[in-house]
Order: sequence, then structure tokens, then C-alpha cells
Amino acid sequence: MEFFRIKKDIPFMRHALVFNVISLITFLAAVFFLATKGLHLSVEFTGGTLIEVNYAQSADLEKIRGALGKNGFRDYSVQNFGSSQDVMIRLPLRDAQESAKQGEQVMQALAAEAPGAELRRVEYVGPQVGKELAENGALALLVVIIGIMIYLAFRFEWRFSVSAIIANLHDVIIILGFFAAFQWEFSLSVLAAVLAVLGYSVNESVVVFDRVRETFKRVRGLSTPQVLDHAITSTISRTIITHGSTQVMVLSMLLFGGETLYYFSLALTIGICFGIYSSVLVASPLVMWLGVSREQFIKPKKVIAEGATDDGACV
Repeated sequence: MEFFRIKKDIPFMRHALVFNVISLITFLAAVFFLATKGLHLSVEFTGGTLIEVNYAQSADLEKIRGALGKNGFRDYSVQNFGSSQDVMIRLPLRDAQESAKQGEQVMQALAAEAPGAELRRVEYVGPQVGKELAENGALALLVVIIGIMIYLAFRFEWRFSVSAIIANLHDVIIILGFFAAFQWEFSLSVLAAVLAVLGYSVNESVVVFDRVRETFKRVRGLSTPQVLDHAITSTISRTIITHGSTQVMVLSMLLFGGETLYYFSLALTIGICFGIYSSVLVASPLVMWLGVSREQFIKPKKVIAEGATDDGACV
């Protein structure tokens, strides 16, 4: 399905150096913020107190957040789980003695500002649990990256594998850089969004790379930059349809999904925007500079000596 078709190829590769300089500057800025500010990790990674309360009717999460804010709580997380009546409150790590009292303090705050809450359980999550979650999350990210590299190397060629993984890591670092620069909370849901962006971005790279391979095999007389320009131009309509429809859904979560989905959808929004850019304007120039050519996709014809058959026997 295509909304439109561009008849004349757009010369993207003519400006490849400019695109990569922009990417490099953005990447270095993200690394700078990660190194200087670091990520603002959520309670899942740092440990803290977990409180579950239940309301007879649907809980008003905004009232609950307001009650906690008025009573001096900071960096808390409030969300529904299971049903609209059940609420989970996460509070950051404190001394063991203070953590034991946090349940009582929260219930007092809710009784004053958001009455009707019934305490179900209070659990203390130590920092060791958060450390294990962080390590498992980093391991999951590493496994996904290695899997993508192996898949692309088998499906295309090592040049495509290297280019795609550099472009995808570019997306991941920039998402993390945004969260570090603005000190947005980095939670397990945000990590899930980062992993989703990796898969989403590599899918766009595969589509472009597949068109590159097809053009090399089908069309003669085009230089490598011209082949890349043709591949990108011929997939623009598809890119607009897929990314546009996905972004509409993500924006609806960002605007109307509430605080629970806010950072998850924000990470997806950043990832989708930069994923388009990197898959088209970062990965493709890298493939070109790594020396991809038509000869790598066309098998040389077998030369049969005069007087011999295909199996090598003399006539």
C-alpha cells in the first residue's frame, strides 16, 4: 500500500556527511548527560517501600498523588494494578526504621486528602533486589543487540550488520540521554520501551537494506550512492504509513494514558522519531562508507573450459 510514489530519487547520500555529523553531535550530547547527570532510577531499581491500598470505588489517582505531595513525600509512584480500585504506591529507599513507619504515614495522608483507602500490604524492597533488576535489564539489552547483529549478518552481510547495530545503539543512547538530561524517571516500563525501539528500528533498517539488495541485483549501471538513494526513496511511503500510524497510537498513550504510561510512551516517541532518522540517514551512509557494492550480491558465473561439460568431464 502506498499513499504516493516519488518518481525521481531524492539524493540523500549527497548530504550523508551532514546527517552523520548531526547524529554524532546528538550522540555525544547524550553521552555527556549520561556521564554527568546519570539516570534517575525508579524504586524498582533503587529499592524502597511498596504499599498496596484498596478503595470501595474507583480510586482517584490524582487525589492520592496530591495527598502524598502535600505531606512531604518525593519521587513516589502511584498506579492502578489489577483493577481501578486497587492502587500500588512506591516510595524511595529510606532507613529501615523510617520505612517501617511509611505505611502509617501514607495512610494518614490518604485519610486526610483521599479518604476511603484500606491498607492491604506494606513491603520493604532492599537495594539488592533493585541491583539484580538493573543487571538483568542490562543483560536483556545486550542479548537483544547480539541477536540483531547475528540476524543481520546471516540475512545480509557483515557491513549491514555493523551499520544497523551502530544506528540502533545511537537510538538507545539518545533515549537514555534525554532521560538523563531532564532527569525523567527511568523505570522497568521505560526499559521495555527501549527494547521495543530496538526491534522497531531494526525493522526499518531491514526494509531499506532489503530494497538495497534487490536494487543491486535487478538494476545495472547505478553507483552505490544511487542505489541507496533509490532504496530510501522507494520506501518513504511505507515509512510514513507505518511510523505515522504507530506514532498516533503512542501519542494517544502519552496524552491520555496518565502518569503510569507517560514515560513509557515518551520513550517510544523519542525512539520512533530518532529510529526513522537513524535507520535511513545513519545506517545507509555507514553501509556506503564500509564499501558495499553490487559484486557482493551477484554470484560470479561459472566459467566452463572449452571442450568440457558442467561436471568437468572432457568431450
